[in-house]
Amino acid sequence: MIQVLASSWALLLGMLLLMVGNGIQGTLLGIRGGIEGFSTFEMSLVMSAYFVGFLGGSRMAPELIRRVGHIRVFAALASLISAVLILYPALAHPISWTVGRVLIGFCFSAVYVTAESWLNNSVTNQTRGQALSLYMIVQMAGIVSAQGLLLVADPAGFILFIIPSVLVSISFAPILLSVTPTPAFETTKPMSLRDLIRISPTGAIGMFLIGGVYSALFGMASVFGSEAGLSVAQISGFIAAIYLGGLLFQFPIGWLSDRMDRRTLILAAGVIGGAAAIAAMAVGGSFAALAVTGAMVGGMSNPLYALLIAYTNDYLEPEDMAAASGGLMFINGVGAILGPLVTGWMMGVIGPQGFFLFIAVLMLTLAAYAAYRMTQRAAVPVDETASYAPVLPTATPVAVEVAQEFAIETAEDEAESAELSSDAA
Repeated sequence: MIQVLASSWALLLGMLLLMVGNGIQGTLLGIRGGIEGFSTFEMSLVMSAYFVGFLGGSRMAPELIRRVGHIRVFAALASLISAVLILYPALAHPISWTVGRVLIGFCFSAVYVTAESWLNNSVTNQTRGQALSLYMIVQMAGIVSAQGLLLVADPAGFILFIIPSVLVSISFAPILLSVTPTPAFETTKPMSLRDLIRISPTGAIGMFLIGGVYSALFGMASVFGSEAGLSVAQISGFIAAIYLGGLLFQFPIGWLSDRMDRRTLILAAGVIGGAAAIAAMAVGGSFAALAVTGAMVGGMSNPLYALLIAYTNDYLEPEDMAAASGGLMFINGVGAILGPLVTGWMMGVIGPQGFFLFIAVLMLTLAAYAAYRMTQRAAVPVDETASYAPVLPTATPVAVEVAQEFAIETAEDEAESAELSSDAA
């Protein structure tokens, strides 16, 4: 761990500041939209736009980096992100915000692709798993700490928009001044969706559903809080609880996934997450209960992203894993685009509780589909499954491919150890 920090501290510090800036703007827009009088449907369009840009950026950024280089991409997108963040309060209109969110999503996606390729280049095979864990912790820490910064100024003013703009600008200083030379950049062409669905129906369907859950949590939680009459401090605490839950449950679920039928774990996480969302609908205005149920929803939904990738890998040859991850990410991105739109529509029809109803329906649908698939195909023996690698829904294809490399290397090491033990016996 010390070795990873020594070689990647500047990159991890920069990513922490980036995640703080991104975490602030995501929550702040939901609160400010309520102050500006935007409708729930208008806010759903604004929030969905981020995932349109993010999906486009994750697919276009590799070619952009190959053409002009890592450093130029970083510098150009840093300026654009800062400019959009400053313009939000000056152009307080749903159409302006929607365009801004597309740009923000595209830029952050490309920035993450660049940073993650640098991270992969700075670690060794022996430290890749530690680097993935640190990267995930930094991402979550950034989003959680961002919620606290929302309390330093009035969301109706300009200060809270200036803060993320400054943080994003500062984040590039340690990265550009301290990182190792830029690495060669290559990504794998995604597997066709038809082949992916044929190989792992549960993985494909699950990634689509989890995309909707994650985008609802990331994009619409602050809109829910505003509609439900929560204070700014309560909205910040509620969102922080969601991400803290995701961080706390990531490693226990990962540990379990390497020791049992992963479909059983997917089923259990879906049922628990769906039940927590239903419970949140029943607790009414109790903030403490909302925080607890939010933490359970986040704790079950966030790890499912990595769990579904690991489950899909169980049915793939190592050389096909990276290609499959690209297809899974595309499916997840489509679900993420639709998530805020459907959530906004449901909230417009039945009120704020439509937020949790949407999440409950998706989580329970995932659980039901996992249960159905358990009747259609036998489980892969535990000793033949691929290793679980921690990766979050915010990851780009680069981070997911790094996770796939880690899973492949771990599986190869385990197979070699088993062979040596067999020969010794």
